[in-house]
Amino acid sequence: MTAPEALQPEQQPLPQQRVIEQRGLYFDELEEGVVYAHRPGRTVTETDNVLFTTMTMNTQALHLDAAWSAGQPFGQRLMNSMFTLATLVGQSVPQLTQGTIIAQLGLESVTFPHPLYHGDTLYTETVVTGKRASESRPGQGIVTMQHTGRNQHGDVVALATRKCLMWMKDAHQASAAAPRETN
Repeated sequence: MTAPEALQPEQQPLPQQRVIEQRGLYFDELEEGVVYAHRPGRTVTETDNVLFTTMTMNTQALHLDAAWSAGQPFGQRLMNSMFTLATLVGQSVPQLTQGTIIAQLGLESVTFPHPLYHGDTLYTETVVTGKRASESRPGQGIVTMQHTGRNQHGDVVALATRKCLMWMKDAHQASAAAPRETN
């Protein structure tokens, strides 16, 4: 996002205009047990699979070799599961953690119960399964999220439990207003 002072005069917001910046939700705004549906879905492609797989130096033939994969139990290439996981988490960012996360603390219980194929569309939902204020970091809290990814047929293709350190709204706003030291 461009800072208002960097905008051309004709792009400057009028003094009476409010500016609303897109962000995720703060710790205080997240509700346990609510299903956060992240849309739009993401149709995954052969190009996604080949680029991600080769970029990460994963030479697994299940992702790259159509002829070999045709003779395997699924009969075709599979999307790289690490791509699926990254997209699963990534789809939640604009709605939940954009600008409100301090750190991702970890992923656990990651499973892929059904394959994702080229041309499938991944839809992700997240349920906040727990949250607590940090004992050592005032103004921050730890949130546990269960991400579920489904294809266009409703088959669950990925599950992951994720823990994040999140800002509380008042503390983040106070932090943003505080002067910063520069070196």
